[in-house]
Amino acid sequence: MSYFAAAVVRRPSGWTATEVDLNGAADIDEVADLLRDVDQDAEISLLFVESDDAYLAIMRLDEGEDLRVFGSDSAFAEESRLGALLVGDIKAPALGIDDVVEPVERVAGSTDGDDENEPAVDPDADPVGDADLLADLGISAHRLLALCAHEGMLPADVTAEVCQVIGCGNEVEELREA
Repeated sequence: MSYFAAAVVRRPSGWTATEVDLNGAADIDEVADLLRDVDQDAEISLLFVESDDAYLAIMRLDEGEDLRVFGSDSAFAEESRLGALLVGDIKAPALGIDDVVEPVERVAGSTDGDDENEPAVDPDADPVGDADLLADLGISAHRLLALCAHEGMLPADVTAEVCQVIGCGNEVEELREA
C-alpha cells in the first residue's frame, strides 16, 4: 500500500511541512511521537496521511499534547496495516455522511452549473474520529466530511483544499513536488 504522509507544523513564523516515514511505527503513540519530533515547540502539529488514492487520515497535536484523529473511512483500518495503525482504535464515529448539509458547490468550489443542493457522496464512506479537529482553523466538521465524501475527490485533493484554507497549501504542494 503506497502512502504520502505530510507533517505540517505551525510556528510563530508560519507553517512548515515535512514528509514523514511511518514504516517503522508500531502504534499510534509512535506516530504521535514522530509528529512531535518534527518540531517539539510547535503550536499546532498536523499529519495528513493519504493512502492508495482512497483513504485520508488526519492527526492533530496542540503544543505536543491531546492527540486527535480523523479518518475518511473506517474501511482504511481493515484494508491495511497503516490504516489499522492510524484509525483502527477509534471508537467514536465522526458525524455520518447523511449529516453533511453543505452543498458541494460551496465546499469543493464546483462551478459546473449544477443546481442540486445535495453533494454527490460516496454512500459507502464511513468516516471515523474527530471531524471537528480543524474547526478552529476554518474547516468545520461538515466541510471536512463533505470534502471526504464527495465522489471523485481523492485524498490528495482533500489535503490540498484543507491546506489552502488553513494557510499551508504552498508548503504542502512544494513537499509533494519534491
